[in-house]
Amino acid sequence: MIHVTRKNEIRQRVHERIRHKVRGTAERPRLAVFRSVANIYVQVIDDNEGTTLVSASTIEKGKRVKGGNLAAAKTVGKLVAERAKEKGIQKVVFDRGGYIYHGRVKALAEAARQAGLEF
Repeated sequence: MIHVTRKNEIRQRVHERIRHKVRGTAERPRLAVFRSVANIYVQVIDDNEGTTLVSASTIEKGKRVKGGNLAAAKTVGKLVAERAKEKGIQKVVFDRGGYIYHGRVKALAEAARQAGLEF
């Protein structure tokens, strides 16, 4: 029987490799991205404390963000940058979560940069 490696298994291995290099601190937390087929989620994490400082996603109630498309990714990127700036966070390290830096992940990152986050 042939073992077929699924896309998500490959992504998780790539993500583990990235996590060995990328670590968030209190001064420069990690901006972690997770995307599903229908939604996109982002967190700003202090790995030393193991806490999420700020988060945003397309599933939040009362927000105009809907779905997992490019427009939603841009809105979530802008939203997380605004929330991070409110908490006094200017610089972050970007963790693409094992995803290719393309499409929704790229749109989210560029929107966060335009909204004032440095990475």
